Order: sequence, then structure tokens, then C-alpha cells
Amino acid sequence: MDMDKTVRFAQHLAEAERAGRGVSPLTELDANLTIEEAYQVQLHTIQNKVESGQKIVGKKIGLTSRAMQTLLGVDQPDYGHLLDDMVVENGEEIAFSRVLQPRVEAEIAFVLKKNLVGPKVTTSDVLLATDYVLPALEIVDSRVANWKIKLQDTVADNASSGLYVLGGKPLRVNQLDMSLTGVVFYKNGEIMNTGVGAAALGHPATCVAWLANKLSEFGIHLQAGEVILSGALSAAVNAEPGDHFHARFAHLGEVSVRFSK
Repeated sequence: MDMDKTVRFAQHLAEAERAGRGVSPLTELDANLTIEEAYQVQLHTIQNKVESGQKIVGKKIGLTSRAMQTLLGVDQPDYGHLLDDMVVENGEEIAFSRVLQPRVEAEIAFVLKKNLVGPKVTTSDVLLATDYVLPALEIVDSRVANWKIKLQDTVADNASSGLYVLGGKPLRVNQLDMSLTGVVFYKNGEIMNTGVGAAALGHPATCVAWLANKLSEFGIHLQAGEVILSGALSAAVNAEPGDHFHARFAHLGEVSVRFSK
């Protein structure tokens, strides 16, 4: 894709943020948009944000469940960037004006102590490079109106990133079996769903290995100190003003967030 189109599509999504309302999907503007081109739009957007003073603090992985991949007709996850203005403190109230059409999901977050440079990164490499893991909530959001997205749309839109919350207690990777780590996810005190680490490609660290290898295609690597959201362990739940979300993880502890009315 030529640079003019990359810039134009990035500006199209940026307009949604400025106006506070969703825009039409990029795949309606260009039915032939490829996944590789969509990543170029994402990278251009992130470059603009970094140049304006924001800082990359990590990455997120999406579409790690087979159900979500089937829904969008793909056979691999996608990824986006985490920026320093996306961080929400555990238990904090979020002004609903910060989001457009949020959905919340429970995940395991990795904090790295070593760089991970693909290709050929393995699950074992990820575990060795991880300082600790934490329970997390990801507030996914879309700049595309009514979540009318195909894979290319969500990739271009920074993998539908919004905000994220880290909670619980840091644990070393040898202190739990993440593939068997369960979570119970609540909305306003009612159980919405449950999940287990194996829902994310069999093991959350496998998702991080995929990410490290995917990033190598763009000359990017995971860096020590970065936070990696490894993918949802259960279905995302729509959020409305006044809603309170709470996830309880076996061994890892709890994490919560509330939206203002």
C-alpha cells in the first residue's frame, strides 16, 4: 500500500478518537485491503502517537481463541501496541468519555525481564524471559462504528486496543501452571463467564511466543520491562456507564475496574 493511503486510513481512524464516535470500516473503503497493509496503518498510527509524546509500554495479543478466529475467518491471532496513557489502576473508576464502545475481558499479563527477539522464539523462551505474571483486565474498544469489523479493520485499529488494568500479586512462572489457571469473571457482581489459561492457544506463553515471532516480520522485538497482554481467557462483555467488572484468578488474585455513570 502506498504511503498516501496508509496516512489517509490512519487519519480516518484518528478522526473517530477526535470526534468521539465510530467511523466506517477500512474494508468498506478498500475491499482489497490486506492484513500486511493493515499493520502498516497501525504502525503509522503508533509512530504518530510516539512522536506526540506517548510511550510504548507493551503489546497486546488478540484473537487467541479458536472461537474468535472462526468468527472472523482467520487462523492466527493479531497484535496491537500498549501506550502509557492506556494504563488504569486496579479498582479505579474510568470516565466513560474515555471510551467509545468498550468491552471487557480477563487475561494473564506477562512482564518481561529479558528481550525476546524472533523468529524461532518458543514457549520455553518466553517463560525464561518472563519476570512475573499478573491478572489483568483489557478494555477493548473499536474506532469502527458498531464493531463492524473484519480482521484487517481490527489490525489497523491497533487490534481494537483501549485500556488495561493490572492487579493481583506478581507470581513467577514456576509458581503456577498457567494452562490450568482458571478465572471467574463478574459484571456488577454477577458471574458472566469463566475461563482457563488453555483457552489462549493452549498456554498463554505460546501466545507471547507467537507475538515475538510475528513482530520479527516488522523488525520489532519485545523488550525487557514490557507488559504483554496474552489474550482473553473468556468472552468479552459489553460495558455501559456505571458497570463494575471484577475477575478472580486462581493463585494470581483479583483485578477490577468501574466505569463512571
